[in-house]
Amino acid sequence: KNHGRYGYRRVTMQLHKQGIKVNHKVVMRLMKEENLTCKVRAKKYKSYRGQEGKIAKNILNRNFKASKPNEKWATDVTEFALCNEKIYLSPIIDLYNGEIISYK
Repeated sequence: KNHGRYGYRRVTMQLHKQGIKVNHKVVMRLMKEENLTCKVRAKKYKSYRGQEGKIAKNILNRNFKASKPNEKWATDVTEFALCNEKIYLSPIIDLYNGEIISYK
């Protein structure tokens, strides 16, 4: 019913609501014996935290085409959630032909 999201605290709380008085340590021990663990839900990414750092001047004015190589480079940071870790990718792209110059 709860997709394995209930840990011992919530199970104890539900038992108390049903009128079953039991100590949380007993619930924790029983859940451990039965290999019942709470699956932690991945937190959703929230990108906005207000203004942080300096804002660069908009010198491209949305003109993302270049007439020769190495005239205009662009970058962006992308975040991936992989195995409960955050991984960041930041490529530098030449706007002339879309070639990746470097990445980190």
